Amino acid sequence: MREVSKVACLAGLLLSGVSGVTGAQGTSAPARAATAAPVSAATARGVSSVAVEISGTVKGQIVACPKTLKVSAAAVCLYVRSTPASLRPLVRGKLGTRAQGDWKTSGQASSLLVAAAAGGAANTFVLMAPLSAQESLLVVDTAPTTTAASAARPAAPAGVIKGQPYVLGSDLIGVVSVTPLGSGKFRLTRGGLDPLTVTVGQKRAQLGSGSVELPLVPATDGTNLIFPLAGLRSLGCTFTPAGSNVTVACGQASVGLRPIVF
Repeated sequence: MREVSKVACLAGLLLSGVSGVTGAQGTSAPARAATAAPVSAATARGVSSVAVEISGTVKGQIVACPKTLKVSAAAVCLYVRSTPASLRPLVRGKLGTRAQGDWKTSGQASSLLVAAAAGGAANTFVLMAPLSAQESLLVVDTAPTTTAASAARPAAPAGVIKGQPYVLGSDLIGVVSVTPLGSGKFRLTRGGLDPLTVTVGQKRAQLGSGSVELPLVPATDGTNLIFPLAGLRSLGCTFTPAGSNVTVACGQASVGLRPIVF
């Protein structure tokens, strides 16, 4: 479905990988970074370009990527003497409109998809996680291919309208909580606001003690809620296009995702 799904998985693995870095060198991360590692000959041009840009901005040093990380031979790893919180806006600002959406967080790790040009498809991603209280590891690697993302796309269920964008309920984790109620009903909640209860195949939905009309009917693949992107406005959410991805913001929380278009 969305291109960031594999990236989010790798982001989760990043923490175990960086713990391997500190474990392999005792308690001193700078000891590992003292000797710069050469960039692999397999490094892709897009990865190399982004790594150079980021390194100059955050004053990072290239190091050998931990073997425990599930990254490709093209990956470039950077050691930086700064916290992820201070690095995220620097990296996001440097990449500008090539960054697709905003940082996606999984535990202490963060990931960001990057396109070669504004509005293009993502061909690179950046992973970031803390090594210590004042040190971070950044990983730049090639993004999952569109083919891989398409392979994860569910088959078109009954009721969906071709050409219209939908999102999976599981894609909204962190901004909207989706609870299956059985009999084709799902409850969508965020913060302390009124819940939105929807029924597969019906535009009319219950919002708190009242009701609203959705722009398109919700659907399901038998397990997941497949919800019209525009329907998120009923929960007070907004979405900002970023190439083929969108950033969905609900209050203070936001998530970047790739809508399904059947």
